[in-house]
Amino acid sequence: MTTTAKVEESLFQNRYLLDADTPHIRIRDPEICVTSCATKQCAVCCPAGCYTVEGGKVMLTTDGCLECGTCRVVCDTHINVEWEYPRSGYGIQYKFG
Repeated sequence: MTTTAKVEESLFQNRYLLDADTPHIRIRDPEICVTSCATKQCAVCCPAGCYTVEGGKVMLTTDGCLECGTCRVVCDTHINVEWEYPRSGYGIQYKFG
């Protein structure tokens, strides 16, 4: 019998140490997301669900970020995501890998 793990179960195994004083991601100009970005790809593509859309505005919560960089790749037209690795000791702590 083969057992398969669900993505949510695997992500739950990881730990995240939030650096509240120095977030490693920010939206440069939130107004660009409202006026110029019709697809809101960051909210669609972020595997951790850090981006959500509320009333046409893109909301960002860095808690649980997997540090994959997907958001900065999919925001290639507007280049409106400022992203860097968290400070040493903060961010995602992978349990398996």
